[in-house]
Amino acid sequence: MERTEISQGCHEGSVGRRRSSRKLLAVAAAATLTLLVSACGGDTERKAEAAGEQPQTASLPEATTYEEIPNAPIDPEPNAPTEGEVLHPTRELTVHDAVDGEPIARLPVKQISSPTWVPVIARDGDWAQILLPTRPNGATGWINTSGDAVESAENDYLVNVELDSFNLEILKDGEQIGEWTVGIGEPESPTPTGRAYIIASIEETVNDYSPIVLPLSYHSDSHETYGGGPGTVGIHTWPDDSFVGKANSDGCIRVTKDALEALTQLPLGTIVNIV
Repeated sequence: MERTEISQGCHEGSVGRRRSSRKLLAVAAAATLTLLVSACGGDTERKAEAAGEQPQTASLPEATTYEEIPNAPIDPEPNAPTEGEVLHPTRELTVHDAVDGEPIARLPVKQISSPTWVPVIARDGDWAQILLPTRPNGATGWINTSGDAVESAENDYLVNVELDSFNLEILKDGEQIGEWTVGIGEPESPTPTGRAYIIASIEETVNDYSPIVLPLSYHSDSHETYGGGPGTVGIHTWPDDSFVGKANSDGCIRVTKDALEALTQLPLGTIVNIV
């Protein structure tokens, strides 16, 4: 697999319900990349999108960690469980603010050079409400999944992070398969809470504190940017275990090496529920 060097990372300084037989991609196998740096609406556009035609939405922001979609609906239940469905767009799709609503963004096929997988939090026929990786935290949108617009898969994994107890656990089918004590954001740069998810996997080639960084869909509330990146919150290790059970990061979640190894086996789109 081709590797791309990264000079920035997460914000701590590096950076139809159609079932598919495609296997969910584990984050450890994702490609790597640096965290760098009035649309037309109406029925005609939506019908063209459903038919596989490219809608005229070039002026819409791309739904990536670099963008902000201020008019995106906010996650109505930020810590509620999902049904486990995750979607991968087979082509760039238009994101709407409601079922058959106004276009607000474009959902790309790739996210930081990893395949885009987004969790579904609600369904209305062929329409799916998905979590977005943009600012503001908890941004959501609706996509039309009819035809061959998406690949759908079931994700049996869930990560829970409890900030007060510095606890991270991994569940599979509701059963705990791993538990660790972690480090979190300091009071001046707290780790944001809500229903985030893993958007990509980055091989660290600049800093030596973590071989892999797992960027999340959430961003720092105290840093608009950090190290040249967009303030993306991530999960990563640290050179020593001095962080364990402490609030001393810039907002990222610091984990032990064995915890990171377990986390890199999870599929892209896995929910990280932070409370």
